[in-house]
Amino acid sequence: MQIHINGVNLYYKKRGQGQPLILLHGNGQDHTIYRAMTKKLSCCFTVYAIDSRSHGRSTRTEKLDYETLMEDVVDFIKALEIEKPIIFGFSDGGIIGLLVALHYPQMLCRLIIGGANTNPDGLKNYAIVFLKIAYFFSGSSKIKMMLTEPNITAEDLHKIIVPTLVLAGRYDIVKEDDTKFIASNINGSMLKIIKGESHTSYVLDGKKLYETIRTFIDGVSCGCHNNECKTHLLTPWK
Repeated sequence: MQIHINGVNLYYKKRGQGQPLILLHGNGQDHTIYRAMTKKLSCCFTVYAIDSRSHGRSTRTEKLDYETLMEDVVDFIKALEIEKPIIFGFSDGGIIGLLVALHYPQMLCRLIIGGANTNPDGLKNYAIVFLKIAYFFSGSSKIKMMLTEPNITAEDLHKIIVPTLVLAGRYDIVKEDDTKFIASNINGSMLKIIKGESHTSYVLDGKKLYETIRTFIDGVSCGCHNNECKTHLLTPWK
């Protein structure tokens, strides 16, 4: 399906019934990275998997920045009258999720982010070198955005009041210190560094990510009586 908002057409897939859950992909990806997980989550949730502008089947634009991508998601929620959704955002999608929670503190029910960074220096050195080389040869606005943004401060994170789960792989391209910086500055957040996983591996593993998401949103009643929906509580960040 497509919806026209904020001057562009956003493509999205909708599946299932129940508490609304919005899935936001990473840079250079599209909604299809969540294909396996969407199938599982749709037993309990109304899942919206969105292609960000300049990604997938959504409108291409010359310039990109995280604030605009954030406003796209906000306008999407408003246009479809989605009440108190949960957002799961991976990588760039996690940055977008943080910005939504920061600028629209009453909009979300819960926030889950994976592999998000607060600034370009939050990426490991080898990732920055790779991005600089790729940008030199491509001039891609997507890569430029990653090299110049975001700029999320501790003061910004303190303003986030929605219950938040912060995820990263043990071998993520995001520095573990930056992941912990996010969790330590969001009051009441939970942190999970996933052993043996890279930046994307746990996201592509639909079962593993599904179980982590269900664990965090244990308080959301699905009413499906599916054994797969039985969960355990996570340990809060300390």
